[in-house]
Amino acid sequence: MGDTRDPIGVVLAGGAGRRIGGSKAVVELHGTPLVLYPLRALQAVLAEVVVVAKQDTPLPPLPAVPIWIEPAEPRHPLSGIVHALEATGAASGIVGMGRELLVSAGDLPFVSPDLVEQLVRADARGAAAVVPRAGGRLQPLLARYAPAAHAPLAAALRSDPLPSLTDAVAALDPFVLELDDPRPFFNVNAPEDLLTAAGLLDRGAPW
Repeated sequence: MGDTRDPIGVVLAGGAGRRIGGSKAVVELHGTPLVLYPLRALQAVLAEVVVVAKQDTPLPPLPAVPIWIEPAEPRHPLSGIVHALEATGAASGIVGMGRELLVSAGDLPFVSPDLVEQLVRADARGAAAVVPRAGGRLQPLLARYAPAAHAPLAAALRSDPLPSLTDAVAALDPFVLELDDPRPFFNVNAPEDLLTAAGLLDRGAPW
């Protein structure tokens, strides 16, 4: 378990989940709500872990887990990240204010405590974010964000049209953590993804 100098763990659960037929957070994988997989991985490493969701997001019971309510619109992962940075004081512009975040999407069932630990301990080398690259692409939905990421990400959130999260995060010039295994970044977007994830779990625990 970490200490208060470690990042705050943030699980993003505000997505609409249209392709899977409802809120992903309560969709069950092997009898466990999907959001609990990344939540437990973060809790295994970090002292503080929260869930960021919309006011109307259905959630499973999350005893002792703070729920931070993000604005109703837009439904975009940038919204959750920006809101969480603001909730820690990053928007104040005062040097030393705010906390780093270790962010995970709520639909990543194969996030492991070892990978969370690796992201926490990675030397950001002064960059505003530490972002893995696996499977040939950046993975900003499991990444570490410093308070310095707030201003550029908030500006991106005000853009019309909204950029993709990958484009917005790439513009931060993040420190890229090269990883060989793309499986921790497998996300459940559709019913067929749920079947694939169940099959992977059947062949052995992810961690």
